[in-house]
Amino acid sequence: MVADDLFFKLEGDLRRGVIVLATLSQLVTAQYGYSLRQKLTEQGMEIEEGTLYPLLRRLESQGLLTSEWRIEDGPPRRYYCLSDAGRRLYPQLVHSWRNLSVVMENLFKEGLPNDA
Repeated sequence: MVADDLFFKLEGDLRRGVIVLATLSQLVTAQYGYSLRQKLTEQGMEIEEGTLYPLLRRLESQGLLTSEWRIEDGPPRRYYCLSDAGRRLYPQLVHSWRNLSVVMENLFKEGLPNDA
């Protein structure tokens, strides 16, 4: 049981480390919070509303996103999209992620137990 708890805690730490990049990847085109959450979930990146909405506000306050209210077939929704700064930063983060992935794969080759 303790090992399971520790696994879920550490897995959560790993996911928190990539949630910004995952979110930015889906905001090349405008999305509102719920549609963004659905897109991320469909791709295997589940995110709680209590995590997503504060993250969107933080990314906007950092200048990486812009937002606007729209009324389209229903209640008003706030749509988020990469800002110019976000469009410049996103490819840099992708490049960094790919480099880290290569490093991690090399580390795994050297340190992964035979039965894993």
